[in-house]
This record gives sequence, C-alpha cells and structure tokens, in this order.
Amino acid sequence: MSKIKTPHIFTSESVSEGHPDKVCDQISDAILDACLDQDPDSRVACECLATTDLLVIAGEITTHAHINYEQIARQVIREIGYNDPTLGFSAETCKIVIAIHKQSPDIAMGVDRAQKEEQGAGDQGMMFGYASRGTSNLMPAPIDYAHQLLRRLTELRKSGRHAFLRPDAKSQVSIRYENGLPQAVDTIVVSHQHTEEMDRRDLEKLVKDVARKIFPKSLLGKDVKYFINPTGQFIIGGPNGDTGLTGRKIIVDTYGGAGSHGGGAFSGKDPSKVDRSAAYMARYCAKNIVAAGFADKCEVQVAYAIGVAEPVSVNVDTYGTGCCPEIEEILQEIIKEELIFDFRPAKITEALKLKHPKKHGWSYRETAVAGHFGREIFPWEKTDKVAALQKSVKARLAKLKK
Repeated sequence: MSKIKTPHIFTSESVSEGHPDKVCDQISDAILDACLDQDPDSRVACECLATTDLLVIAGEITTHAHINYEQIARQVIREIGYNDPTLGFSAETCKIVIAIHKQSPDIAMGVDRAQKEEQGAGDQGMMFGYASRGTSNLMPAPIDYAHQLLRRLTELRKSGRHAFLRPDAKSQVSIRYENGLPQAVDTIVVSHQHTEEMDRRDLEKLVKDVARKIFPKSLLGKDVKYFINPTGQFIIGGPNGDTGLTGRKIIVDTYGGAGSHGGGAFSGKDPSKVDRSAAYMARYCAKNIVAAGFADKCEVQVAYAIGVAEPVSVNVDTYGTGCCPEIEEILQEIIKEELIFDFRPAKITEALKLKHPKKHGWSYRETAVAGHFGREIFPWEKTDKVAALQKSVKARLAKLKK
C-alpha cells in the first residue's frame, strides 16, 4: 500500500507543569494516587479549578482511603514552584474549597459486577491510540520534542541555575515532513514566565542551547525560526494569569493533534473510566503494531456502551502505510479475539497494572505533565506483544494464500 508522499509542516504544542491547567491535572492525579495507594478499588473522578489564590477541588470519590485533600493539593503546588505569595497563587496562601461526594449509584451499578471480567465500562464513548515512525518511542515528532523542551527547561528552573525562570511555560514545535517522516524543524516557539529583572536575551540563549541538545543535528538546521516570548514579556502567569481546569489540555496529553481524539480527558479518573484506561490500551496496541512492522502509522479506535464490558466497535487505520492490503482487517480480527489485547475494562486494568502504579514504579501524577504517552516508565509503552502479533498475522496471511 502506498505511503503518504505530500510534503507538509505539522505543529504541536506542550505546556509546563506550572501551566494553570496542568496544576489542576496534577492535583487531580495526586489525589487519585493517594486513593489507590490505600484502596485500589477506589472510584475517583476528581476535577480542580485554579485561579488567583483560589483552588476548588470537586468531583465524585468513593473510597475507603482516608485522604487529606487540602494537604495533597498544597504539596503539589509547592513542588511545582508556586511558593511566592507575590505570584498571586501560592501553596501557603491560596484558599482551598473542597466539594467532594460519592460516585452516582446509577454509574456504579454498571461498573460493579460480581465477576470482575464482566465489569462494565464506566461510560459510553470512543477512545483512540496512535503510533508512528519518526522517533524512537514511536510518537509524533512535534509533540515529543515540544515535551522535551519544557521538561529540560523545568529541570533547569528547579536546579536554581536560571533564577529568572518561573513555573508557567508553553512550547510549540513545527516540523516539515516528507514521505510521512520528519525532515527538518521549521519553527520553535517558547513562551516562559519570568521575573521582572530578566534580560530577554538570556532566555533566548537558554532556549536555543536547550534546543541544540534535544533535537538531532539532522533536524535542527540553520534556518529554524525561533519565537521566544514573542509578546515581549511573560511576568504574570500561572493561575493568577489564567484560570486552570482539569482535563483541558487533552491534545497536549495525547499526540499533539496527530491522529484522532475521542474527547475524554484523563486526569483525576480511576481505571474504571474507559476514557483513560482504554486510551492507554489503544496506544499499547497501536505501538506494538507499528513496532512489529505492520505499518508506519497506526490508529486504533475502540468504543463502549456504559455498563457493557465488550467494546461495541474496534477499528484499525494504518493511513495507507500497512504492509499489505489485508492488514487492517486482520489486525481488527486479532483484537476482537481478545487473546493478545483484551479491551474489556477489568482486563485492561489487570494487563496494565492500573490499580497499583506505585508498586510498578510510576504514578498517575507523572502522566499529568509532558504527556501520557512516549515515556517508557508507563506500562502501556512496552512493545512486548510484537512476537505474538507477528506470529498471529503470519498464520492468517498464510491461510489467506491457500
């Protein structure tokens, strides 16, 4: 099947841990981590709103855990770096309002089943997973590098070596593609909150130095256009500059606009919410398909009805990059058989160890910054199903040829 050959530029953005929406995502996920740590069967749907010196924590939580929501929130805010009252939002001074109640019994009855393998989906909806060649982690290059820029700038801010940096920041990376693969960086945009005393030239130098260390020389040519704090200054930031909400950066959280998005947010939701868990499983599936050599790009879509365990539909799209004309149909059949990838909610939770993140070396809070995909610490990033996929596809192709 033919590959995409049209040259084009694709752009994705990322936001730092100090961005107001990401402050809310991290608090929601830190509360989820605390609940699961004490009670792995917790039902959590926690959302936050942050504005000038005010944080609202709301949602539905049913758990046997004993949680101090305010203490968790202040610790997260403190660790992000909002410790100065003059910033208009700080760990010590912000007012915190808590409005938590239990999960609706109407939802719970569809999720809680006597046999775990029959656990129903926590809601209806469609979820997507995506993978593509062009980076070692099979993520789209623009979002991957946009995340890397801000991760490095955050490390430098917290090291104290660049005292003019403050927590809020955004990045944007535009990359030119040919034949479906990244060829060159076209534009880099960084807007970073800073102190009043900062010399803009210091930030420009720092961003360019970081870019040279992050991007391969083959991508970062001499003609890259840089826009660094293009408005001139970025002093007022964080929740004081813009109200933050949990779940508002869903494109930053996923693939930067590459592929499709079902619309559901991730942060603050326990694994019974297929908005989150099925999206993780779909990425796991798509990444293994690309790693196995069956396509250069792959998108997996699953859809659910509330209270029903089996997905109502499964679709595989290789964007015309599949290894043979039959590959999409074959892969869909393999997924539906549930022998390699089982998309029933309880089976997803079991396969990806979603109730016990701490035991397996990761946390939900870590997913809330720099994207939910592309980092090997997360179990859905493993490519341990490649051999099983190759064996199954080979057998089916041989059968078709008879």
